[in-house]
Amino acid sequence: MRVEVLFPEICNLSGDGMNIRYLHQCCPALEIVETGLKDRPAFADGSVDLIYLGSATERGLELMVEALTPYRDVLTERIDAGQLMLVTGNALDALGVYVSSDDGWHLEGLGLLDTHADYHMMDRHNSFFLGKFEGMDIVGFKSLFGHTYGAADQVEPLFTVEKGVGRFPGAAVEGFRRKNLLVTYLTGPLLVLNPPFTKWLLRQMGAPDALAFEEAAMDNYHRRVEEFREPGRNYMY
Repeated sequence: MRVEVLFPEICNLSGDGMNIRYLHQCCPALEIVETGLKDRPAFADGSVDLIYLGSATERGLELMVEALTPYRDVLTERIDAGQLMLVTGNALDALGVYVSSDDGWHLEGLGLLDTHADYHMMDRHNSFFLGKFEGMDIVGFKSLFGHTYGAADQVEPLFTVEKGVGRFPGAAVEGFRRKNLLVTYLTGPLLVLNPPFTKWLLRQMGAPDALAFEEAAMDNYHRRVEEFREPGRNYMY
Protein backbone atom coordinates (compact mmCIF):
# COMPACT_ATOMS: atom_id res chain seq x y z
CA MET A 1 0.00 0.00 0.00
CA ARG A 2 1.31 3.40 -0.99
CA VAL A 3 0.50 6.88 0.33
CA GLU A 4 1.71 9.87 -1.68
CA VAL A 5 2.32 13.09 0.27
CA LEU A 6 2.37 16.04 -2.12
CA PHE A 7 4.87 18.85 -1.55
CA PRO A 8 5.79 18.31 2.12
CA GLU A 9 8.40 21.09 1.86
CA ILE A 10 5.60 23.69 1.68
CA CYS A 11 2.42 21.86 2.78
CA ASN A 12 3.38 21.55 6.41
CA LEU A 13 1.44 24.17 8.38
CA SER A 14 -0.67 23.68 11.51
CA GLY A 15 0.52 20.15 12.23
CA ASP A 16 -0.98 18.74 9.03
CA GLY A 17 2.05 16.48 8.53
CA MET A 18 1.03 14.50 11.61
CA ASN A 19 -1.89 13.06 9.65
CA ILE A 20 0.40 10.86 7.57
CA ARG A 21 2.79 10.20 10.42
CA TYR A 22 -0.11 8.85 12.44
CA LEU A 23 -1.35 6.71 9.54
CA HIS A 24 2.12 5.20 9.30
CA GLN A 25 2.15 4.53 13.05
CA CYS A 26 -1.20 2.77 12.66
CA CYS A 27 -0.04 0.74 9.67
CA PRO A 28 3.79 0.47 9.44
CA ALA A 29 3.43 -1.50 6.19
CA LEU A 30 2.39 1.69 4.39
CA GLU A 31 4.94 2.97 1.89
CA ILE A 32 5.12 6.75 2.19
CA VAL A 33 6.12 8.53 -1.03
CA GLU A 34 7.02 12.20 -0.61
CA THR A 35 6.68 14.17 -3.84
CA GLY A 36 8.52 17.49 -4.00
CA LEU A 37 7.57 20.49 -6.08
CA LYS A 38 10.05 19.54 -8.81
CA ASP A 39 9.18 15.83 -8.83
CA ARG A 40 6.83 13.95 -11.10
CA PRO A 41 3.89 12.80 -8.94
CA ALA A 42 3.62 9.09 -8.28
CA PHE A 43 -0.10 9.19 -9.12
CA ALA A 44 0.82 10.17 -12.69
CA ASP A 45 2.69 6.92 -13.29
CA GLY A 46 0.78 4.34 -11.32
CA SER A 47 -1.48 3.39 -8.52
CA VAL A 48 -1.32 4.93 -5.05
CA ASP A 49 -3.82 4.09 -2.34
CA LEU A 50 -4.06 7.61 -0.93
CA ILE A 51 -2.93 11.07 -2.05
CA TYR A 52 -2.53 13.65 0.73
CA LEU A 53 -2.28 17.44 0.37
CA GLY A 54 -2.03 19.78 3.36
CA SER A 55 -2.00 23.47 4.26
CA ALA A 56 0.45 26.04 2.88
CA THR A 57 1.09 29.77 2.87
CA GLU A 58 -0.40 31.92 0.12
CA ARG A 59 2.89 31.65 -1.79
CA GLY A 60 2.75 27.93 -1.13
CA LEU A 61 -0.67 27.76 -2.77
CA GLU A 62 0.80 29.40 -5.87
CA LEU A 63 3.62 26.85 -5.99
CA MET A 64 1.15 24.02 -5.41
CA VAL A 65 -1.00 25.07 -8.37
CA GLU A 66 2.07 25.59 -10.55
CA ALA A 67 3.39 22.10 -9.73
CA LEU A 68 0.05 20.34 -10.28
CA THR A 69 -1.09 22.16 -13.42
CA PRO A 70 0.83 19.86 -15.83
CA TYR A 71 -0.87 16.87 -14.17
CA ARG A 72 -4.33 18.36 -13.81
CA ASP A 73 -5.91 16.12 -16.46
CA VAL A 74 -4.45 12.90 -15.11
CA LEU A 75 -5.40 13.89 -11.56
CA THR A 76 -8.97 14.55 -12.74
CA GLU A 77 -9.02 11.13 -14.41
CA ARG A 78 -7.78 9.48 -11.23
CA ILE A 79 -10.40 11.25 -9.11
CA ASP A 80 -13.20 10.35 -11.53
CA ALA A 81 -12.00 6.74 -11.37
CA GLY A 82 -12.29 6.76 -7.56
CA GLN A 83 -8.81 7.71 -6.40
CA LEU A 84 -8.75 8.26 -2.63
CA MET A 85 -7.39 11.72 -1.86
CA LEU A 86 -7.48 13.73 1.37
CA VAL A 87 -7.01 17.51 1.27
CA THR A 88 -6.91 19.57 4.48
CA GLY A 89 -6.77 23.24 5.43
CA ASN A 90 -6.39 25.95 2.84
CA ALA A 91 -5.12 23.47 0.23
CA LEU A 92 -8.84 23.31 -0.58
CA ASP A 93 -8.51 26.72 -2.25
CA ALA A 94 -5.92 25.49 -4.74
CA LEU A 95 -8.50 23.00 -6.07
CA GLY A 96 -11.11 25.69 -6.73
CA VAL A 97 -11.46 28.08 -9.65
CA TYR A 98 -9.84 31.09 -8.00
CA VAL A 99 -8.95 32.89 -4.79
CA SER A 100 -9.48 36.64 -4.47
CA SER A 101 -8.07 38.69 -1.59
CA ASP A 102 -8.96 42.15 -0.32
CA ASP A 103 -5.26 43.10 -0.50
CA GLY A 104 -5.21 42.58 -4.27
CA TRP A 105 -3.73 39.07 -4.30
CA HIS A 106 -5.36 36.71 -6.81
CA LEU A 107 -4.79 33.03 -7.55
CA GLU A 108 -6.16 31.02 -10.45
CA GLY A 109 -6.77 27.53 -9.07
CA LEU A 110 -6.85 24.09 -10.66
CA GLY A 111 -10.62 24.18 -11.18
CA LEU A 112 -11.20 20.65 -9.87
CA LEU A 113 -14.02 22.06 -7.75
CA ASP A 114 -16.48 24.71 -8.95
CA THR A 115 -15.69 26.99 -6.01
CA HIS A 116 -13.98 30.25 -5.23
CA ALA A 117 -12.54 31.67 -2.02
CA ASP A 118 -12.64 35.24 -0.70
CA TYR A 119 -9.78 36.22 1.64
CA HIS A 120 -9.80 39.06 4.19
CA MET A 121 -6.19 39.33 5.29
CA MET A 122 -6.78 41.46 8.40
CA ASP A 123 -9.66 39.31 9.64
CA ARG A 124 -8.38 35.78 10.28
CA HIS A 125 -11.09 33.30 11.25
CA ASN A 126 -10.31 30.92 14.14
CA SER A 127 -12.87 28.42 15.42
CA PHE A 128 -13.50 24.86 16.45
CA PHE A 129 -15.82 22.53 14.56
CA LEU A 130 -18.21 19.75 15.49
CA GLY A 131 -19.98 17.86 12.75
CA LYS A 132 -20.96 14.51 11.30
CA PHE A 133 -19.54 12.12 8.70
CA GLU A 134 -21.48 8.95 7.89
CA GLY A 135 -22.97 8.87 11.39
CA MET A 136 -19.73 9.56 13.28
CA ASP A 137 -18.81 12.74 15.14
CA ILE A 138 -16.05 14.87 13.62
CA VAL A 139 -14.07 17.44 15.62
CA GLY A 140 -11.47 19.87 14.37
CA PHE A 141 -10.18 23.39 14.11
CA LYS A 142 -10.13 26.16 11.53
CA SER A 143 -7.67 29.01 11.12
CA LEU A 144 -8.04 30.78 7.79
CA PHE A 145 -8.35 34.12 6.05
CA GLY A 146 -11.49 33.39 4.08
CA HIS A 147 -14.29 31.04 3.14
CA THR A 148 -15.39 29.07 0.11
CA TYR A 149 -18.41 29.82 -2.03
CA GLY A 150 -20.08 28.14 -4.99
CA ALA A 151 -20.78 24.48 -5.78
CA ALA A 152 -23.64 24.39 -3.30
CA ASP A 153 -25.57 21.93 -5.47
CA GLN A 154 -22.83 20.55 -7.70
CA VAL A 155 -20.53 18.90 -5.15
CA GLU A 156 -21.51 16.69 -2.23
CA PRO A 157 -20.41 17.99 1.19
CA LEU A 158 -17.89 16.10 3.27
CA PHE A 159 -19.26 16.96 6.73
CA THR A 160 -22.52 18.34 8.08
CA VAL A 161 -22.28 21.07 10.71
CA GLU A 162 -23.46 20.67 14.30
CA LYS A 163 -21.47 23.54 15.80
CA GLY A 164 -19.06 25.91 14.08
CA VAL A 165 -18.68 27.30 10.57
CA GLY A 166 -19.12 25.30 7.40
CA ARG A 167 -18.04 26.23 3.89
CA PHE A 168 -18.92 29.82 4.83
CA PRO A 169 -20.70 31.44 7.80
CA GLY A 170 -24.24 30.12 8.00
CA ALA A 171 -23.64 27.08 5.79
CA ALA A 172 -24.96 23.76 7.09
CA VAL A 173 -22.21 21.73 5.42
CA GLU A 174 -18.41 21.77 5.44
CA GLY A 175 -15.92 20.67 2.82
CA PHE A 176 -16.48 18.75 -0.38
CA ARG A 177 -16.62 15.13 -1.48
CA ARG A 178 -16.18 14.27 -5.14
CA LYS A 179 -16.30 10.48 -5.18
CA ASN A 180 -13.25 9.64 -3.03
CA LEU A 181 -11.79 13.15 -3.11
CA LEU A 182 -12.25 14.31 0.49
CA VAL A 183 -11.66 18.04 1.00
CA THR A 184 -12.01 19.99 4.25
CA TYR A 185 -10.93 23.31 5.69
CA LEU A 186 -10.24 21.57 9.01
CA THR A 187 -6.55 21.80 9.75
CA GLY A 188 -3.99 20.28 12.07
CA PRO A 189 -3.87 16.58 12.94
CA LEU A 190 -7.40 15.75 11.73
CA LEU A 191 -6.74 12.00 11.83
CA VAL A 192 -5.28 12.06 15.34
CA LEU A 193 -8.32 13.99 16.60
CA ASN A 194 -10.83 11.67 14.89
CA PRO A 195 -9.92 8.00 15.36
CA PRO A 196 -13.26 6.68 13.95
CA PHE A 197 -12.64 8.65 10.74
CA THR A 198 -9.06 7.34 10.65
CA LYS A 199 -10.36 3.77 10.94
CA TRP A 200 -12.75 4.46 8.06
CA LEU A 201 -9.93 5.89 5.93
CA LEU A 202 -7.68 2.89 6.60
CA ARG A 203 -10.47 0.55 5.52
CA GLN A 204 -10.93 2.51 2.28
CA MET A 205 -7.22 1.92 1.61
CA GLY A 206 -7.54 -1.80 2.26
CA ALA A 207 -5.40 -1.54 5.40
CA PRO A 208 -6.14 -2.97 8.87
CA ASP A 209 -8.08 -0.46 10.95
CA ALA A 210 -6.25 -1.02 14.25
CA LEU A 211 -4.99 2.33 15.55
CA ALA A 212 -1.77 3.31 17.23
CA PHE A 213 -2.47 4.34 20.84
CA GLU A 214 -6.10 3.44 20.19
CA GLU A 215 -7.37 3.48 23.77
CA ALA A 216 -5.88 6.91 24.49
CA ALA A 217 -6.98 8.26 21.09
CA MET A 218 -10.58 7.15 21.58
CA ASP A 219 -10.72 8.44 25.15
CA ASN A 220 -9.49 11.88 24.14
CA TYR A 221 -11.81 11.93 21.14
CA HIS A 222 -14.91 11.23 23.24
CA ARG A 223 -13.92 13.84 25.81
CA ARG A 224 -13.36 16.43 23.08
CA VAL A 225 -16.74 15.70 21.49
CA GLU A 226 -18.45 16.17 24.85
CA GLU A 227 -16.52 19.39 25.49
CA PHE A 228 -17.36 20.86 22.07
CA ARG A 229 -21.01 19.91 22.53
CA GLU A 230 -21.39 21.71 25.86
CA PRO A 231 -24.43 24.04 25.78
CA GLY A 232 -23.49 27.67 25.49
CA ARG A 233 -19.90 26.96 24.50
CA ASN A 234 -18.79 29.50 21.91
CA TYR A 235 -17.06 27.90 18.92
CA MET A 236 -15.03 31.04 18.14
CA TYR A 237 -11.64 31.61 19.74
